[in-house]
Amino acid sequence: MYIRNMKGLLTCLILLWVTPSAVRAQQWSGIIDPSRAIDWSNAGIPGGIPNRTTICATLNPGASADQINSAIAACPGGQVVYLSAGTYNLTSGIVFNAKSNVTLRGAGANLTFLVFTGGTGCHGQWTDVCIDSSDSNWGGGPSNSANWTGGYARGATQITLSSTTNLAIGNFLILDQNNDLSDPGTIFVCSYGPTGGTGQSPYCADEGPAGGGRTNRDQAQLVKVTGINGNTVTISPGLYMPNWSSSRSPQAWWPTAPVKNSGIENVSLDHTLSSIDSSGAGIVIFNGLNCWIKGVRSLNSPRSHVRLYISPQSVVRDSYFYGTRNAASQSYGVEDYPSSNSLIENNIFEHVTSPQMMNGAASGDVIAYNYSANDYYTASLNWMIQSAWMHAGGADNVLFEGNVGAGLQSDVIHGTHNFITAFRNYWSGWELGKTSNTNPIFLRAYSRYYNIVGNVLGTSGYHTTYEVDQTTNDQAIYTFGAGTTNVPNDASVQANVMRWGNYDSASATVRFVNAEVPSGISQFANSVPSTQNLPASFYLSSKPSWWPSSIPWPAIGPDVTGGNISGLGGHANVIPAQACYNNSSRDANGYLLFLASNCYAGGSTTVVAPPTNLQVVVH
Repeated sequence: MYIRNMKGLLTCLILLWVTPSAVRAQQWSGIIDPSRAIDWSNAGIPGGIPNRTTICATLNPGASADQINSAIAACPGGQVVYLSAGTYNLTSGIVFNAKSNVTLRGAGANLTFLVFTGGTGCHGQWTDVCIDSSDSNWGGGPSNSANWTGGYARGATQITLSSTTNLAIGNFLILDQNNDLSDPGTIFVCSYGPTGGTGQSPYCADEGPAGGGRTNRDQAQLVKVTGINGNTVTISPGLYMPNWSSSRSPQAWWPTAPVKNSGIENVSLDHTLSSIDSSGAGIVIFNGLNCWIKGVRSLNSPRSHVRLYISPQSVVRDSYFYGTRNAASQSYGVEDYPSSNSLIENNIFEHVTSPQMMNGAASGDVIAYNYSANDYYTASLNWMIQSAWMHAGGADNVLFEGNVGAGLQSDVIHGTHNFITAFRNYWSGWELGKTSNTNPIFLRAYSRYYNIVGNVLGTSGYHTTYEVDQTTNDQAIYTFGAGTTNVPNDASVQANVMRWGNYDSASATVRFVNAEVPSGISQFANSVPSTQNLPASFYLSSKPSWWPSSIPWPAIGPDVTGGNISGLGGHANVIPAQACYNNSSRDANGYLLFLASNCYAGGSTTVVAPPTNLQVVVH
């Protein structure tokens, strides 16, 4: 009996080891078909953001950006450059200059204030804080490239490259392939429009490519290198998309020396008077792996507060972002441009035009438990901008979970999107004074194989229509498949979206409707789930340590009762970021006096200083 049981155990362990993560049992198992979802527990930094406690240098108000940069450059790996409480007036930007394994930390976002009047270049971009690699690897000029000649199956963790020069274990590479030249009727990756891209009529984008990746190669996945044996490269995670193919000339490209394991924490960044132009970002992570922003207050950035530029496994969490200087069509909170497996979690976005912007090949990202309020847009004050956006060709397998905001917009301005999942979000589809584009879920043409599960949608008394197909209606919960001036309507959007267990204010009911499950489509069908029981999360195995005990877990969904957001049948509670927004005081300018440790359990960090002779003190 013992031998037989041990043999069975060994068999199970072997199966777990050889089975691709895409088909292992997941939190969503039994709800979403394995062909339509991935293992989102890969998102973010493995093991979490490191809690570094040793200070290599302490700087005080009066320190210049050059002195901060010098302290970062001299800091040993695994240590902290500490900015004590007070105001730092900086006439130029902070640059990590390829320094890995260093944390820049303030005394708290309500105590350490960095006020910028000048910025810095960051490999062709303008920013106030640049966390960057030593080489300028980008879509228009890769540092290294190779043909990808084998290993295309979904879930594959070994691929074959024609060259591995300058590729190292522990670094990352970008996998991409040519776009589709015409619509195959299933997965469609394309960004062809009036301003660029390659393809056959009709257009698949209202404008053209967004940039970030390589021309006409929008589908991309950024993966970590875990092994090299000749030309065989082992990667993590495995491949997400099922359409990688030699017929599309797949290739790989990579930085020679990415910046790794560096981040900025517990400071306030004021970009209001910075000289960086309208194309710039408050913080840029450029060719970074496992880099982060945590506990930061960022005010009035130009184009975006945070840009993840060719940077996988980034983390942006526990932060507060206020305002975009232009509040126009290119005004973002966190901008993925592109990234993979990044985690954007537990942030507050206030007065930001487009808070969560997937503006490149965002593959495997998780955007979770963020709160967005007053998505301000100066170009049309009555036009509502949804808080979560799919905006560029090649975005796939992104999870939006537990967010509270205006809605999800999957546009067709810069291309097509596939396999996006929304779970347990509350999207109101309405903001005060907004009368146009007011939909909780707006999936335009070529938004294919979406999963909408366990959400709470709409505003009672405003949304009177459940859904419209291939047209628009400002008071509809769902708008599916509508084209634009340049892009035709797409009937397949509604036909292949999977909906299960959502509550909406138009019908005022939770809908477990078999007809809303695409069980009969020819590819990537989803069987009707045999259960109405939903897991608490699609990427977390249990309630996270930072979740306050006073807030129910899960906070939103069809199985939630007695929720404290009115008009939603009791199915939604405020999330931690929303409670922090509601309970925090404001300064004289109306900005939150934000401190993450006041809002979230486990938000504080204990700092142990080494002997005084290892510190650099600037007065």
